[in-house]
Amino acid sequence: MSLRIALLGLLTAYGSASGYDLAKSFEKSVAHVWQAGHSQIYPELAKMAADGLVTVEAEGARGRKIYTITAEGRAELREWLLGHDPTGPARSEVALQAFLIPLLDAPEAVAVLERFRAHSEQKLVQLEALWTAKHSAPIPEGTARVKFGNLALDLGIRQTRMVLKWADDAIAEIRAQS
Repeated sequence: MSLRIALLGLLTAYGSASGYDLAKSFEKSVAHVWQAGHSQIYPELAKMAADGLVTVEAEGARGRKIYTITAEGRAELREWLLGHDPTGPARSEVALQAFLIPLLDAPEAVAVLERFRAHSEQKLVQLEALWTAKHSAPIPEGTARVKFGNLALDLGIRQTRMVLKWADDAIAEIRAQS
């Protein structure tokens, strides 16, 4: 997934927005699955405007620009959603640590896994709180039954639970072998 697709998705879901507003929306939603900061978002918006995927709807004080997705941007987002198969190599610090943990002695390995487990527990609490907050309000009639971001949030919760189970199993295995 590219930053471009994430930004097109946010503009489609939430409507016209400034770079600052998009960065804030990013932090509250997409950042759970894709990381990007202000220093990446603003240049990408400029490229997207040059490529005709967004237009600058308004320009305000201090150069604040309000971006709107174009028909071409909607088409690119739709094409990506319907036809893109994730093929890029996975980059996961968790998987890298799991790969390298056997280089440590047993107590150090357990300490790393316990630290990772504690971090994952905190992440699960945050994700579950977000789920509760999103589902506490009734869904108005005529709106989509699946709110924007809910499927990704559910995936994140399930993956985090799986990682916790993996950490417990890995800790037990290392302790049994030492």
